[in-house]
Amino acid sequence: MTKAERPNFIEKHGLWSDEQRRLAAEIARRVEAEKLHLVRLAWGDAHGYSRAKTLTIPAFLSALSDGYNIGVATTTLDSAGARVFASFTRGGGMGLDEMTGSPNLTIVADPSTFRVLPWAPGVGWILGDEYFNDGTPFHFSPRQLLRKTLRGLSERGYASIVGPEIEWYLLRVADDRLGADNIGAPGMRGRPIRTIPVEPGYHYHSESNMDLMQPVFDALGGAFEALGLGLRSIENEWGPGQVECTFAPCSALQAADNVFLFRTATRQICRRLGYFATFMCRPALKGYYSSGWHLHQSLTEVSTGRNLFTPQAAGEILSPLGQAYLAGLLHYAAPATVFATPTVNGYRRFRPNSLAPDRASWAYDHRGAMIRVLGGVNDPATRLENRIGEPAANPYLYILSQIVAGLAGIESKSPLPPPSDEPYAAECPILPKSLADALDALDGESLFRHTLGDTFVDYFIKLKRSEADRYSRSLKEAGVASSDEPSEWEHNEYFDFF
Repeated sequence: MTKAERPNFIEKHGLWSDEQRRLAAEIARRVEAEKLHLVRLAWGDAHGYSRAKTLTIPAFLSALSDGYNIGVATTTLDSAGARVFASFTRGGGMGLDEMTGSPNLTIVADPSTFRVLPWAPGVGWILGDEYFNDGTPFHFSPRQLLRKTLRGLSERGYASIVGPEIEWYLLRVADDRLGADNIGAPGMRGRPIRTIPVEPGYHYHSESNMDLMQPVFDALGGAFEALGLGLRSIENEWGPGQVECTFAPCSALQAADNVFLFRTATRQICRRLGYFATFMCRPALKGYYSSGWHLHQSLTEVSTGRNLFTPQAAGEILSPLGQAYLAGLLHYAAPATVFATPTVNGYRRFRPNSLAPDRASWAYDHRGAMIRVLGGVNDPATRLENRIGEPAANPYLYILSQIVAGLAGIESKSPLPPPSDEPYAAECPILPKSLADALDALDGESLFRHTLGDTFVDYFIKLKRSEADRYSRSLKEAGVASSDEPSEWEHNEYFDFF
């Protein structure tokens, strides 16, 4: 059999739908018509960090048939590039024969995600899904796990609709020349580049201060529109240079893909303009306030598109199904926290009276509760806003955790506890106070082990424990105790990574 006669990887394993095949043919024509010269083939790791290879056009067109080889190594690295798993032993340090020796994977592009990058002329961008070379989906792919979860949701007649609101910091680059102290090593990040504030902060929604950032907002707004990210607003928030971007609601997978691209696009565009964007929750800089990621969510009926959270009876604020979903989010809040707040630094948000929750509470239109309920009778925009997330969260795992917990509430018909109009004083379960505590909560919860599998949960816990343990060692080496203020270790670890 000649190469031309041999079925290609994607066809052989049935990895594309008819619509994806149609889009792939359209992309091939577009690449030629728009005279693209390179395409970035990107995928997300367990941290939600964008990894990519840049392909020439012949290599990219070949990848649209046969996929493209990538190494599995990025899966084994913690947030500072420390190798957590013994890849070169049998089982790859994971007890999985297929992980022995740090093997190659095949990444298969999803044609529905193709874009041309507005800030990089002649360069395309596309997301891919990872597979073992026998066509088996990769165990540790967050996007694959979300897709699997959404298939289960669809089988029940439901679809998830998500609207993200994400805060981040814009700073000006003071000196972009790298020196010896900027260079780290596996497991130890160097100092980030030096930055200065773009505005003094603490003038909430100040138009004048916002205008200081307008040239950057102009560039970002134009790029986000060209990328089809559904941007609704760019707002000047509380801290110095703190910004919030809000996005129109859309399907869960599209929302996750859009957040993934939004973060990497924001960082690249800002850096090209001489600015610096970080999605670290609370930088270790004077006067910097914690940033959050508020996740608006609802379920719709697949057959009609009807919002299933909208109540029909007078006096109700949620339908019975919406109440059960909310009860699930509350019941599983502690083990789900690590997917919404996956860094050491993110737990600095969980303080009383801080616009972030510190316990698993809910209330109607109350920004102190973990779950803020919005909408009402005959309001098709009725939804839940979970305020637990940090902007560095992996979008696939954050959204996935909500669906898993909410669906468990629906299936168990969990009773909804009463609302908490004083959420910081309510007798509600306290959220984990640290990354280590959150990992313990996940480790002991059977729901996520049942839905995601022990293989992934054990992997994720070990990966993130490496991060938490390195932080603990940094405190011991410095001879200091953990405090309410972010440490130098956290700033080095996260400021430039996210």
